[in-house]
Amino acid sequence: MTKLTPATRRLLLPMIILIIVMMSVLALLAYVWSCREMVRQERQQQEARLKQAQLRLKSSGQEREDITRYLPVYQQLIQQGFIGEERRMAWVDALRDIQQTHQLFDIQYSIGPQASYSPAFIANIAPFHLYRSTMKLEVPLLHEGDLLVLLESLPTAATAPFLLRECTIVRISGGVSDTLAPTANAICEMDWLTLREISAGKTS
Repeated sequence: MTKLTPATRRLLLPMIILIIVMMSVLALLAYVWSCREMVRQERQQQEARLKQAQLRLKSSGQEREDITRYLPVYQQLIQQGFIGEERRMAWVDALRDIQQTHQLFDIQYSIGPQASYSPAFIANIAPFHLYRSTMKLEVPLLHEGDLLVLLESLPTAATAPFLLRECTIVRISGGVSDTLAPTANAICEMDWLTLREISAGKTS
């Protein structure tokens, strides 16, 4: 067994104390580093929560601005019959008013059943879905200008929008008459368009 010299015995206690102090310092440094890491993570979480709250607030403000901006247009489209159910009686009344205002000959019309419509040129309009009803108009004409008057008047008659497919004009043969009589017949086909919310009706 190795004997400790008197000098070594005198240094033994301070060395033990130094080792204990160093271990305590290392433990304290480890604790401080751990606390600092916890604080950093907590700060990051708080910053993330603050950012999410700011985004929600901004989104909410944007939604309010959008509602304020587009609500009058939306209400106008409802009044015109573009959004919601078809208003066939209103359309018939508008057609009759155009005929009387411009002194046109009697117009014959037919409206087909409403069906889902998904043309390629219209992007996604969810939560709405587009529908169409095919309409056919038979218009006696004194001259071709009568047809132009009718087609120009329909969009301004507070009716839902329509897409004109085609118009065919057929001349009427006959002798000269002293009374006003049609000189041609026009047959036009068009699509009557309406929008409805998907939850408000079937899409097929």
